[in-house]
Amino acid sequence: MPSPSIPLRIVAAGHPKLRDSLEEARNISNYINQKGLKSSHGSLYDEKIRKRVHAGDFDILIAVGGDGTMLRAGHLCAPHDIPILGINKGRLGFLFQVVETGWEPLIDNLLAGNFWIEKRMMLRADHLRSGERLGSWQALNDVVVSRGQFLRPIHIKTDIDEQYLTTYVADGLIASTATGSTAYALACGGPILPPELRNILLIPIAPHLSVDRAVILSEGSTVNITVQSENAVLSVDGQIPIGLADDDQVIVHAGEDTTKFIRFGDPGYFYRNLTPHMNQNATIPNSH
Repeated sequence: MPSPSIPLRIVAAGHPKLRDSLEEARNISNYINQKGLKSSHGSLYDEKIRKRVHAGDFDILIAVGGDGTMLRAGHLCAPHDIPILGINKGRLGFLFQVVETGWEPLIDNLLAGNFWIEKRMMLRADHLRSGERLGSWQALNDVVVSRGQFLRPIHIKTDIDEQYLTTYVADGLIASTATGSTAYALACGGPILPPELRNILLIPIAPHLSVDRAVILSEGSTVNITVQSENAVLSVDGQIPIGLADDDQVIVHAGEDTTKFIRFGDPGYFYRNLTPHMNQNATIPNSH
């Protein structure tokens, strides 16, 4: 594994709605400045910060917040090939490398070049109506077509590489990356995929008398999701749902960008992180 270059231009960005997140970003930036490097800080939603990212002013972005902050940072940084170091101020933190020593040792290792880059595949989702593309998005976690405000299930015709797969009668269908396999897909009973895998995971949400098994596709596959119901919505990485009409299509395939996360130590961190997450259900007694 080639050694990454030591970052010289760093920005620490916090989530404006998370308590202490912006203050922590400022503290991290000050710490880096004290080491003799130039660092900026601010809100991940600050348009000035975002413009500087687009302009290529930074080598690394330090995201301070929760998993939602990391998703937003991924959307911002992936098109510009900027790696992200996550400092967890949220609750779950599946996208973080959990450490107990605080952020100072992480920053010291970062500035010494003692880190490696983990690459995460993204998805591209296109919304089509009568052949016209109405929108296009990239997703780090998942693309979800689901029922709207009414309780009845929807019909979702699904084709893989122009070959008919099935028509789900369900509350929805998730197209997920390996990263997203520990998000909504996991809650729906899907498998956990190692984060470096470049696969597309399909899993139905509460299927009714239809296929209830997850399907794992190769990176080169294209999924054509056709809504055959009036009551359906599209959500990308948990963002505000977009209304879908009958016969609308959502085309999903591997995205052109890759999200890069900064990691320390050996790659086995992912499996070590799983155990505390799996044991967070208070109704399950701890066997240790």
